[in-house]
Amino acid sequence: MPGLLRDYFVVLPDSVAGHAVAGQLPASEATASEATAPVVTAPLAAAAVGDALTVAHPSGRPWVVARPLVRKVSHLRRGDDALVLIGPDRVPEAVLAGLLEGARDRAALERRLARLPGLHHVIARLSGETWIRGTASGLRRIYHARHPEAGTIASDRPAVLARLTGAPLDEGALALRMLDFLPHPLSRRVLWQGVHETGAGYGLALPAAAPGTAAASGPREYRWWEPPRPELSLAEGARRLGDAVAASVRAHVGGLDRISCELSGGTDSTALTFAARATGPATLSLLTVAARDRYSEDETWARRAVEAAHRDTGAPALDHRVIPAGQAPYFYADLASTAAELNDEPLPVAPGRARAHLLLSRARATGSRYHLTGYGGDELFLGLPHAYQDLFHGNPLTAWNHLSGLRHQLGWPLLPTLKALLNRSTFPRWIAGAVTAAPQPVTRTPLLSWGVRQSLRPWFTDHADALITEEFRAAAERAEPIDPWRGRHVDIDAVRMGARHFQAMEDIGMTIGLPVAAPFYDDRVLEATLAVRLEERISPWRYKPLLVEAMRGVVPDELLARTTKDHMSSDEHQGLREHASELAGLWTGSRLAEHGLVDARQLLRLAAEPFSPVLVEHSISSTVAGETWLRTAENAWPTLHSTDPASEASL
Repeated sequence: MPGLLRDYFVVLPDSVAGHAVAGQLPASEATASEATAPVVTAPLAAAAVGDALTVAHPSGRPWVVARPLVRKVSHLRRGDDALVLIGPDRVPEAVLAGLLEGARDRAALERRLARLPGLHHVIARLSGETWIRGTASGLRRIYHARHPEAGTIASDRPAVLARLTGAPLDEGALALRMLDFLPHPLSRRVLWQGVHETGAGYGLALPAAAPGTAAASGPREYRWWEPPRPELSLAEGARRLGDAVAASVRAHVGGLDRISCELSGGTDSTALTFAARATGPATLSLLTVAARDRYSEDETWARRAVEAAHRDTGAPALDHRVIPAGQAPYFYADLASTAAELNDEPLPVAPGRARAHLLLSRARATGSRYHLTGYGGDELFLGLPHAYQDLFHGNPLTAWNHLSGLRHQLGWPLLPTLKALLNRSTFPRWIAGAVTAAPQPVTRTPLLSWGVRQSLRPWFTDHADALITEEFRAAAERAEPIDPWRGRHVDIDAVRMGARHFQAMEDIGMTIGLPVAAPFYDDRVLEATLAVRLEERISPWRYKPLLVEAMRGVVPDELLARTTKDHMSSDEHQGLREHASELAGLWTGSRLAEHGLVDARQLLRLAAEPFSPVLVEHSISSTVAGETWLRTAENAWPTLHSTDPASEASL
């Protein structure tokens, strides 16, 4: 059933109305009372629609209702205070007790949580107030909406809140998703009216209802995370990063006997492969997708990594499987299959779903119990040119020296580079002009601003153009950057954007019953990276220097010497030709066209002309993602298996 394949949780108020809302969720079969089960761990294979787990308020009414397909729910209560963690593995009761006991307020609990590796949602109740947060990386997010009877309810899934509150689609937010990416703060625009996303790095506080009242006051956002200052040397930062990566990998796969890794041959996947190997599984399956491009180097480097790993006779058994290029689907293959998962939003990676599904299906066939990927490595470790704006303020000579090296590599002209470096536009001013009807910026345009300008697509309607332009204008009136420093703002925004895209991979994994993780999105990894001095963290003359140094002693030096990266742009362009008929079928009866957002006739013409100059200049992937997502969203939850609220009274 579309929309019910990914796990979710809902946080409810302590009221009769909140109790009734719980009855509108899928039937709860696995339940736990706070009084009788201080620690609850959801079973890995709890995949039936009815499987849910309920943690109660002190009154006995439902507080947290979770349906964890692959994640684990750990819970501890001390008096009226309670802590729930939803993450990759069970958190032992002793650790939960160390977190909760003695924490008199939210700040004290956050200090303790800062030592916890892994990617967790945190739900806590202290002094009668419930508060919820995700991760600073943005991979774990929080949404909230106002229910007409129950008041504020929260969840990690906006579609669940939309279903419970009857929220209609928001056309402005839908139009925005037809762009290639959404910069902060527009990325927080939810696809349903009345459903709101709490910003990454912020939490949501839900005050308790006052005595004698039916509902509590509205929610408040609070900031719980600040990026660290970039003060560490490369050596110290590498040590911290290595420890953080190892801890995150252990949090996901430690103790499992059979795990798998995507070994593309790149530096990121190679680093995680050797980190996973260090956890000591009985069998480690490595999967490499061969490239069609005869100049590709990924497969060669992947084979070198396997050869190097085999030299260590004390290591786990390695099972390396290379998927022939001819078996790998092109982009835009099997577009109808995207209906299997209702993502929180349309994601530009959706046209590559068939390729991802093949890889994860092969991994599951090996008997793997958890699959690791190197997603997030590029955003964290490559370093974006915008960072040199920050360096220029404190160390202009070093900044110009590094930027000159980068300028020659990218072909940036001297005067435009100087002009961009000296530009002091404010963030709101940049947001106001971040979309344009003009052609896409050329590759030789210096990238030193608050982000990248995007062009409206020629197949967008005037209505779509107006909606998108108005959204950016409205955002500019109240926009504040993630960080006052331009480079740090762009770095963090890029990580959070990548984390959103990785959600699609997680959802595919849950569809086929295989947990998928990207340990680089762990907050401890993000913090260790941002804490390193800019001039040492990124360099035009070294490839991912921080990651390379962090992995010394874990990854053989011969593998850390790679300085190249493959791309799959040819597979995307070829996919437009191979799957032209599927694309044509998509635009026949287009839902986006019904909403007045795209010109379906022009898209049909482009489907018949896959090598059109229009498609060379403008990517169509986000429009395809919007169309497939909209069809799934409209068909989600055609029926709902309700639970009688009265049956919850004993929890």
